[in-house]
Amino acid sequence: MTQVSWDQSLTCFAFPGNRRLLSPGFSFATPRILEQNQRSHPEPTHARMTLHRAAAAALLLFTAVSGFAQSSSTYQSSDDFAKYAMKLRENALLRVEPQVFIPTAPSTPYGYGSSAAAPGSSMRYPWKRGIVTTVFWVGELPTKNNPVSNLKSSWDVDWRDSFGGFDNPDPRSRRGFLPAGFIPRQNPFYVALPYNDVTRGATKPEAARVIPWFRTAFTKPGTSVCKGRWVAIRKGNRVAYAQWEDCGPFRTDHWQYVFGNARPLPNLNKGAGLDVSPAVRDYLGMTGMDVTDWRFVDFREVPNGPWSLYGDNNTFVINKRRAAGQALVNLDISYRNALAR
Repeated sequence: MTQVSWDQSLTCFAFPGNRRLLSPGFSFATPRILEQNQRSHPEPTHARMTLHRAAAAALLLFTAVSGFAQSSSTYQSSDDFAKYAMKLRENALLRVEPQVFIPTAPSTPYGYGSSAAAPGSSMRYPWKRGIVTTVFWVGELPTKNNPVSNLKSSWDVDWRDSFGGFDNPDPRSRRGFLPAGFIPRQNPFYVALPYNDVTRGATKPEAARVIPWFRTAFTKPGTSVCKGRWVAIRKGNRVAYAQWEDCGPFRTDHWQYVFGNARPLPNLNKGAGLDVSPAVRDYLGMTGMDVTDWRFVDFREVPNGPWSLYGDNNTFVINKRRAAGQALVNLDISYRNALAR
């Protein structure tokens, strides 16, 4: 059996490949030798911390190897002993070096008070796929499969008046994406989803926890942060954009589906989970009850289109009016300044 001296063993395993951390002639570190070495070879603070850790690791190794030397275990070659020594070194360093744990991506499901992707990312609000979709309209009267009138909405008791009239879904009574008889005062591209964040004039207790944009949109208790929110609806290769203006079909409490990962619950319309206006229907080429995908979108993701043209509640229209108003203010200021000269 090849005999390995203490000097050889310590040289082969103390800090293989890392001798640059030690000063010249340094083969084994003890606190006293390390202290003397630091006085003669001053190091920056980070290097001193590294040397202290190295010394501690060496002491742990010395203890482990001493126990090994005193035992009856033997190795067939110096290579076997070196492998064992390397394993001891790794174990010792793990005991000395601080352990750093890097957290993985949040496990919170989409919507439950947070979002996994950065704002503006297409994955912030993932698509809800294969959703049975029905058509509804402002001014719709109750039917067997739609027991609630749409003369008012969940957020507007005078919805028909606010809209400007009856949004007739009959293709023969439409002009493009508008009802033929009038230009609506609200966006004709609208949808309903089965959740309402307010009830009896108060904000629901779970709203702050489950609505992703709650903290940035909340103004006061009892005011909805969902009304007017933009939604993308996809059928085939066409995507329409619309604003959330009512609650349904059938339910107003299913936040697990609207903001979470649940599927729509069974109902009289084959488990429908989305209502869309006649304008959305016509843009997508739907034929009555259909199947679509949908997701929430931030306003900056919404392109210009027929959904950007009409309505006092329309973000595009509001921004244009604000810009025009500011332009008039600037013109008035310039005019007054000219007169004052």
